[in-house]
Amino acid sequence: MEHDLPEDTLRTRSDLRLVLARLPIFDAIAPETIVAIATECVLMSLPGGATLFEVGEPSDAMYVLLSGALGTVASTTDRRKLLGRVGPGETVGEMGLISGHVRSVSVVALRDSELVRLSREAFETVFFQHPQAMMSIARLTVARHESATEPGRRGRRPQPRTFTLVPQHLDVDVTVFATALVAALRPFGHAELVWSVRGADHTSHWFNKIEAANDFVVYVADHEPTSWSKLCIRQADTLLLLANSSADAAPWSALVDRTGAGLPGQRAELVLLHDRQVQRGAAARWMPVLPDIPHHHVLGTADVERIARLLTGNAVGLVLSGGGARGFAHLGVVRALRERGIPIDLVGGTSIGAIMGAAIAHGWDDEQLIDVFRRTFVDSNPLADYTLPIVSLVSGRRVTQRLRNEFGDIAIEDLPIPFYCVSSNLTTGAVGVHRTGELWRWLRASVAIPGVLPPVMSGGEIYVDGATINNLPVDVMREMGRGPVIGVDVAADRAFSTDVDDVDAPPFWKLLNFFAKRRRRPNIFQVLWRSGMVNSATASAAQREQTDLLLQPSLEQIDLLNWKAYRTAIEAGYSHATERLAAAPAAWTSKPTLP
Repeated sequence: MEHDLPEDTLRTRSDLRLVLARLPIFDAIAPETIVAIATECVLMSLPGGATLFEVGEPSDAMYVLLSGALGTVASTTDRRKLLGRVGPGETVGEMGLISGHVRSVSVVALRDSELVRLSREAFETVFFQHPQAMMSIARLTVARHESATEPGRRGRRPQPRTFTLVPQHLDVDVTVFATALVAALRPFGHAELVWSVRGADHTSHWFNKIEAANDFVVYVADHEPTSWSKLCIRQADTLLLLANSSADAAPWSALVDRTGAGLPGQRAELVLLHDRQVQRGAAARWMPVLPDIPHHHVLGTADVERIARLLTGNAVGLVLSGGGARGFAHLGVVRALRERGIPIDLVGGTSIGAIMGAAIAHGWDDEQLIDVFRRTFVDSNPLADYTLPIVSLVSGRRVTQRLRNEFGDIAIEDLPIPFYCVSSNLTTGAVGVHRTGELWRWLRASVAIPGVLPPVMSGGEIYVDGATINNLPVDVMREMGRGPVIGVDVAADRAFSTDVDDVDAPPFWKLLNFFAKRRRRPNIFQVLWRSGMVNSATASAAQREQTDLLLQPSLEQIDLLNWKAYRTAIEAGYSHATERLAAAPAAWTSKPTLP
C-alpha cells in the first residue's frame, strides 16, 4: 500500500509548474503538457527513513523527486541493501506503470524529501495525450538501466556525500576535527560545514539546496538526541562517531532513537581521538558496542586527511604478495610511492608481504624498514632452528620470537593505518582474513609455509601460509570499496629451475659429491615453499586483474630463500615502481585516480 503522506503546502501550483519545467526529464515538452502534469500531481513530503513503496506492491503511481534523495533497496535476511540512488529531477516507479508489473524493488527516503505523485490514471491520461512526454520518460528509463549495467559499475557502492559527526560526550573536541575534515575534503570537491546555529531553524528545502551546491556537506550533531541531532542523522550518508580514546565504551546518546542499522546504505564509522600516541586496546573496547563498524585512529592532520580519502573513495590500498626473499622488493616500491607523494591509506598482504605490510601500517620510515628486516632475515637465518620433522622441518621458534621482538604485543586493530593479512585455514579450506587480534600471531600464521614451519592452531582450527590459497589478496581490498588498489606481485617470475635430469635422491654415501658439483638442484625448502604456492597461481592471475595498478618487478635472478640478495631486491622494486609511476598524473598526490 502507498503511504498516506501529507501534501506539501510550501508550493503553489504555479510554483510547481515552474519547478517541473526546469527538470531535465521534461526538456522539450510543450508548456501545455507541463500544465497538465502539474494539474494532476499531488505534492508530498517524505521524512528521511520512511518507505515510499515496498517490493511486490501494485504499481499504481509514478513519482518525481523535487528535492532530497531516495534509495532503491533490496531486503536481505538482516538488512536492507542499497541498490541505487534517485536524485532531484529523477523519476521512480514509472517502470511498473509502463510494464503493468508489481514493484520490483522497495524505495525509501534517504533524506527528508519533497516529491510529486502522479497516479496511474493521471499518468495514462497525461502521457497518452502527450506522447513526447512518454518518450522523455522512456529515454530516462533506458539511460538509467544502461548506467546500472555498465561494465565496472555493477556492485559498486555509491560514494557518500554527506557526513554527520556525532560526538559521544560533550568533552569530545568535535570543533577541531570538523574543521580539519572539511579542509581535507576540499581537494576532492566543494565542501561545507553546517552547525546547529546555522541550520537548526531551516526546512528540508534549505538543506537540499546546501547539498546541491556542494560535493560534500559535513553536519555536526549534538551529543544528545536533540531534534537537530535527529535531523543531521537523517541527512547523513555516513555517520562518524567521535570518541576520546580514553573514554569508556558506551552507546552514543544521540543515537538512542536510531533503530536497526539506520537508513539503507548509511554507514557508521568510529573515530578515536588520541592524545600524543595511539592508546593500545582502545579499538577493542568499542568492538562489543559497535560490532562490524570500521574504526580510525586520529593523532593529527595527516590522519584526518587519510579519513577524508577513505570516506570519498580516494584512498590508495596497497596489497603485497608473498615470495620469500623477493619480498624485499616491497620496500623499494614503498620508497618510490613515498617519494612520489602517493599516500598509503590501507595495507594488506600475504606471507612475507604481510610482514612488510604490517611494518608499513605501523608507520615505520624507510630506514627503519630496512634496518629491522635486515636484522631479522639477513643477519641470521630465521629458518635455521631445525627440529625432528614431525609436522615441519624447523621448530618456528626463531620466526615467532623475531615477530614478537619487532612488533611487540600490538593488536592489528591498534595499527595507525588499516591493515589485514591472510592465511589459509586448513580446517575449513578457506582463506582466513585477519583484521583484529594479536599482530605477531596472525603474521606467524600468514608465513607458516606447509612442511617448513609449523602451522598456527587457534580456536580449534589450523592455519598455514596465506600463499597456499591466495598469494595476492586484492579481492579483500577491493571489497572494502575505499578507492584505487595497487598490487605488488613479487612471485610472478619462475620460482626456480634445474639443470639436472633425475628422479631419485642420491644415496647417503654420495651426498658430498652431490653438493660438490654445484648443479642447480632444488632443496627441500624450495620444493615445499613452491609447492605451497603453486595452487594459488591461477587465483593470483585473477587477483592481478582486479588491481588499478599492478607492479611486478623482475626478480627471477633472486632465489626464494636468498635473503642476502635483499639490496638487489629492494633496488629492483624501487626501479620498477619509479618507472611505472613516472607516467602517473600529478593529481595522484591529492586525488588518486590510478591509470
